[in-house]
Formats: sequence, C-alpha cells, structure tokens
Amino acid sequence: MLNAKKRDKRIRVSQPLTRGPSAFIPEKEVVQANTVDERTNFLVEEYSTSGRLDNITQVMSLHAQYLESFLRSQFYMLRMDGPLPLPHRHYIAIMAAARHQCSYLINMHVDEFLKTGGIAEWLNGLEYVPQRLKNLNEINKLLAHRPWLITKEHIQKLVKTGENNWSLPELVHAVVLLAHYHALASFVFGSGINPERDPEISNGFRLISVNNFCVCDLANDNSIENASLTGSNFGIVDSLSELEALMERMKRLHEEREDEEASQEEMTTRFEKEKKESLFVVSGDTFHSFPHSDFEDDMIITSDVSRYIEDPGFGYEDFARRGEEHLPTFRAQDYTWENHGFSLVNRLYSDIGHLLDEKFRMVYNLTYNTMATHEDVDTTMLRRALFNYVHCMFGIRYDDYDYGEVNQLLERSLKVYIKTVTCYPERTTKRMYDSYWRQFKHSEKVHVNLLLMEARMQAELLYALRAITRHLT
Repeated sequence: MLNAKKRDKRIRVSQPLTRGPSAFIPEKEVVQANTVDERTNFLVEEYSTSGRLDNITQVMSLHAQYLESFLRSQFYMLRMDGPLPLPHRHYIAIMAAARHQCSYLINMHVDEFLKTGGIAEWLNGLEYVPQRLKNLNEINKLLAHRPWLITKEHIQKLVKTGENNWSLPELVHAVVLLAHYHALASFVFGSGINPERDPEISNGFRLISVNNFCVCDLANDNSIENASLTGSNFGIVDSLSELEALMERMKRLHEEREDEEASQEEMTTRFEKEKKESLFVVSGDTFHSFPHSDFEDDMIITSDVSRYIEDPGFGYEDFARRGEEHLPTFRAQDYTWENHGFSLVNRLYSDIGHLLDEKFRMVYNLTYNTMATHEDVDTTMLRRALFNYVHCMFGIRYDDYDYGEVNQLLERSLKVYIKTVTCYPERTTKRMYDSYWRQFKHSEKVHVNLLLMEARMQAELLYALRAITRHLT
C-alpha cells in the first residue's frame, strides 16, 4: 500500500532522452569511475539515506574525496541527532527544492518523508502542514533568491514566543537544510542529472520533468537558442587555442601579482564593476534571445511543485532587470565563515559546523594539478575566481582579492553558465554546459559544479547566520 501511496505523491514525469546518470556526460565516463571504486560503494552503504547509488552520487563519485565529505554532512543533517524530527527534515528539503522546481530532489524526499513516518496529507501542499513549517516560507524564498534581504527581523519573527515559534537550534538546522538543498538543486541542473530508474516500476522510468526546461531539454536543448553562445566571435576560436589562451592569462596574472599590487581603492572599484556587470550577464543574453512569449510559457510552474511554495514568481533576476533594488556589498571580513559562522552553527547544532567546514575546505582545495591535457598546473587562481565570482553575484566582497582576475579568467560563456547554475539553475541547458572549456574533461566540469554549489551554500549561510548573530546581540 505504501508504495502505491508514494507513487501517488510523486511529481508526474516523462521519459529521459539519454541513458546513464547525466544527460550531459557520456554514461561510460561515469560508470568507469564507479566500477573501480569500492570506496564509493562503502560510502553509499554507510551514508546514503536511500541505501542505493543514486545518480547524484554516481556523478559526484568522479571526485571520491569530496563525495565522502558531502555524504557525511548530508547524512548528519538528515539522520543523526539534531533539533528537528526526521520527517520535518525531508519536508524542508522538499520546500527548498521546490524553489527551483527541482523535481528530482522533490521526488527523492517525498519518498524519504513517507519512509520516516511523515504524514501523507502534508504532501498535498503547504495549507496542510503545521503553521510553524509554513512560517519558513519567507526565509526559504529569500535564501534561495535574494539572501542579502534577510534581516534580524525575519529571525525574530520565527523565534518570537508563541505556540508556533522556532527555537534557535531548530532554526539553524532548518537554515542548513534549506541552503544545502538550494545549492544541491544547482548541482542537479548544472550536471544534467537524469531521473532515477525506479525499481518499483517494472522496466520503466519514474521520471521527473516539471517544466519545459527540465530533463527533456537538458538533452536536446531546444529551449534556448542562446545568441551570446552561438553568435559571438568566441565560437570561432577553436577550443584548443581557448585552453592555451587561458593558461597564458594565468601565467601573466601570476607575474603581474609579483610586480605590483593594486591600491585598495582600485580593488574596490574592480569589485563594484564586476558585481554590477554580473547582474546583467544572463539578463542581457539569454532573456532576449528567444521570443518573450515562449519564455513566459516555459516558466509556468506545475501545480505539483507550486503546492510547496508561495510567491513562485519571486527570483534573483527581478531586481537586476527593474533596477528597483541596489545589491548591497557584504564585506567578507566583517562576517566570515571561519571566524563567525562556523562557531555559531556548531554552538546551536553541534558538529554540523565541523562537517560543513571540512566540505568547504575540501572543494576549495581539491586539485589534481591538471587542466585538460596539461599536467603540473597550479589551478588555485582559477578555483578562487570561480568561488569568488559566485559570492560576488550575492554581493560578498573579499578585500584582499583582485576582481580583475575574474574578468581575465572567466570568459563570457562560462560566466553565463555560472550565473545560470547559481541563480536560476532550472534554466541550465546542455548547450550552456558544452559551450565553455571545450577541451576540458567532464570530471573537471563536475568539479566546477561542486565549487559553484558550495560557494552558493556558503553565501546563503553567511547571510542567514549574520542575521541570527544580529538577533542575538
């Protein structure tokens, strides 16, 4: 009976066009990595809540070291001792994934919610859940799309006395889950993760395509004719010389660093310029490169997903296009993960701080010293540019970083890809994924997606934790 009930609650789905765990990566590349790696199988047995090697895990296993950090922290949030009951944790994951219409994650957690004893009626939508869960709506929406708007007032509203109030440890647990699943939705769409084969449906797929930007288009990519990617002169440069040019720019930047340092004033100007330009990276290109009416149709959210969220139209791009809001600058050294966020999280929700910290460090320092066909390359500069560019789009500035490097190292099609995966992942297409770094290995592009995911999660946490700290002081 339970199986029938589970299928009943899942989002309707359609057939994927490619085999294997990803619509972007040839199946043999991922499968090869998995067959040799017993460690991955051990990790799945130890830390997977579903107990099977799902598509996310298969793609992440291209980076086995990182996978361990990821699975351990996710398992801790979902299964270990913590302030929130197990079914609530999965419901919060559903609410987070719904902000990006990520039906892959929604279906996964519908199953887990029911398996951990969740009340099936809640899956009919938010009007069926307790008021205190419903109260997470606002912070879910802001964290997902405009975390800089979160203030201590939002925190006070949630923790104020009353029958529906949240304790601070509960709220921190909820915020960690929301940020984790918003960021994981970026990874799912950015890596073209295919829906799971469903063991409960004989010889078929349980599939997940909630809107026209979903799985089907990831594979055949007929939804976006991206003018900036196909029509720019960048396409004329053959991909080998693109790689050589990037290597050359990295070398030149190394040398310039040693020669002269830019003044603080110049560094500030470069950040503000990059922040401002990042607002228009996708808006200028993708939005206007296909008929507007098509775009409106594509963005209609099915009722399957919209039942888990309020204000579905709220997104990142609105303020950049309308110019109604100014994106304020968050000076990183005023509130850092290492000095502030980490200790607050650990104090209110023990041990998760250590696990998240290990995961952030792991992805930031992960390197094989290769770039495509080149070996013995120091890629620190490139990894830092990717991480800091994501933070720049959320208004976070590092005083000691020269944002001129972002412009030197991240070419246009890569910026379009980063902006899309980070801010509106549900619009990612295979063409965007294919268009940048064409000489690079798929495992290197998966590494990019891991960096983008963790940078996004950390940005969301910094804003939420800063608001909690202000509430406490």
